[in-house]
Amino acid sequence: MKRISTGVKGLDEMLVGGFPFGRSILVCGGPGSGKTILGIQFLCKGIVEHNENGLYVSLDESAEHLKQDMSAFGWNLEKLEGKQKLGIVDASPIRTIPGEVKIGELKIGKRDFSLVSLIEIVKSRVEEIKAKRIVVDPLTTLIVQYPDISERRNAVIDLLEAITSLGTTNIMTTENRATALGRKVTAEEFLAHGVIILHAVHEGRELVRALQIEKMRGIPHDHEIRPYRITDEGIAVYSRETPIAVPTEAATTLT
Repeated sequence: MKRISTGVKGLDEMLVGGFPFGRSILVCGGPGSGKTILGIQFLCKGIVEHNENGLYVSLDESAEHLKQDMSAFGWNLEKLEGKQKLGIVDASPIRTIPGEVKIGELKIGKRDFSLVSLIEIVKSRVEEIKAKRIVVDPLTTLIVQYPDISERRNAVIDLLEAITSLGTTNIMTTENRATALGRKVTAEEFLAHGVIILHAVHEGRELVRALQIEKMRGIPHDHEIRPYRITDEGIAVYSRETPIAVPTEAATTLT
């Protein structure tokens, strides 16, 4: 199976080469765990090292703030955007869409409108810049509109099918405020082709970050929980260090 580099050497090693081509990977983690950094690193490394254009879809943070934040790692998003190598879709206004949207004589509920609109925008921008990589960050902002499990599942399926059909390799992030025994498995984890968990583990007074590949369909991968750091150059995964001892018996309740 063709592999796509994650942009993180240690993570590529854990995946024995990188993400499977054309698949959608879910990255779960709590606030400050580095989900956005990992996503932008995936796009920037793809552009610079592999000449693969990328599309970043922000459902939470404004494009202006994103560019400012990522400049701390040496990534000039505005320059890449100007060269038509990177596309940034600021979809954060989805949060403020009225409960019902009127298009001509047709009235569409906020949930359906926001999902359909997002899919159409993504398709258009991918075609425009010939993107090979997509990051949707965070998926939580969209799916929180679907409290019913079956509706949420259908919405995730619709989004997954839409972006997978584009022939791109994709990362979707989602917020996860608990790890190990306190974590509940979500519908999107079952549906994604791969799932990566970013843990925050307390060892005494020290906070240790640890990465776990929960699943990755179709390829062999490291099942151990490895330490990682957020450095001045982005995410660094230490794939050859001793695995972190984290309880892994997560609850299987679907939320």
